[in-house]
Amino acid sequence: MSLAQLLKSHFLSHLIICYVFLVSGLIINLLQLCTLPLWLLDKQLARKVNCRLSYCISSQLVAALEWWSGTECSLYTDPKSYPLYGKENAIVVLNHSFEIDFLCGWTFCERFGVLGSSKVLAKKELAYIPVIGWMWYFLEIVFCKRKWEEDRKTVAESLQNLRDYPENYWFLLYCEGTRFTPKKHQISMQVAETKGLPKLKYHLLPRTKGFWVTVQNLRGTVAAVYDSTLNFRNNQTPTLLGILNGKKYHADLRIPLERIPEDESECADWLHKLYQEKDSFQEGYVQTGRYPGPTVSPPCRPWSLINWLFWSCLLLYPLGLLLVQLIISGSVVTILASVVLCTAASVGVRWMIGQTEINRSSNYGSKMTHQENN
Repeated sequence: MSLAQLLKSHFLSHLIICYVFLVSGLIINLLQLCTLPLWLLDKQLARKVNCRLSYCISSQLVAALEWWSGTECSLYTDPKSYPLYGKENAIVVLNHSFEIDFLCGWTFCERFGVLGSSKVLAKKELAYIPVIGWMWYFLEIVFCKRKWEEDRKTVAESLQNLRDYPENYWFLLYCEGTRFTPKKHQISMQVAETKGLPKLKYHLLPRTKGFWVTVQNLRGTVAAVYDSTLNFRNNQTPTLLGILNGKKYHADLRIPLERIPEDESECADWLHKLYQEKDSFQEGYVQTGRYPGPTVSPPCRPWSLINWLFWSCLLLYPLGLLLVQLIISGSVVTILASVVLCTAASVGVRWMIGQTEINRSSNYGSKMTHQENN
């Protein structure tokens, strides 16, 4: 193991990275809170400010993927569509199979300059989590309770608020509603059999109602839907802990442009056919290790690394001074208190990482139901 790899896998390095992320995130959350009066004076300016502040948080995770672990990202796409990426609003339909699929989605948002303004449909509970959840609140992320009767109105209202958004954005949408697991897949295919739908091998049945509401409320504002299928070479199963350890992966993403019908039932049929196509592309990838079509590797932008280094220098300097003073003081009580604090922080960080693991994903979709798929 090289010295660089040894440093990347060391617990102390992980603790420093997480310290910088958490403390800088809380500082940025506080700055976002200070923008509340600005919303009353100039809503569009407040939105632009919050896009930049949000970028300061999310780009740190992207920097960990791109610059710390050195993960490579390749894009299989139509060369005619490539110049449009980042220059138009788009709904991005992603498969939900990996622990870091959200991070790879953010990485491609960053490479096309829409990371700070990117949106997602997220469960309501995430809005209360410090740093990411609070950042999303000010970014006008669309939150849902996963109860269709309640979500239909609130989600539509949140989406309508995005119609005059001043920045180009990608709306990342996981139509399966939850991460793929063998158990959930088995239940999902039982539902498919009940409904007379074709069975999928690599995906769960998409939840069509949420997709239709999203499309209908953003129609005229969003220029296209990007059907995106993410895979990792050599049957890799990437994790956030692996990224933190500096493990290198190679992500492949396929993005074509599509157009969808307005009618709800036709839109549902379109989405089911789309997932059948995604399944066939996944089958081809499993057999050949690549997608059809030309490959493009969007270059890494330096801004995520610069932002990461800025916050690291800003926050590690006072931390270093504090550690020196603790050692000089020689106070056993103070040193023990610091050790306890660091231990508690490390446990908390490991817990946060654990929440991204597939075996800790939500039970949404795990129970067999005869209700209409939403």
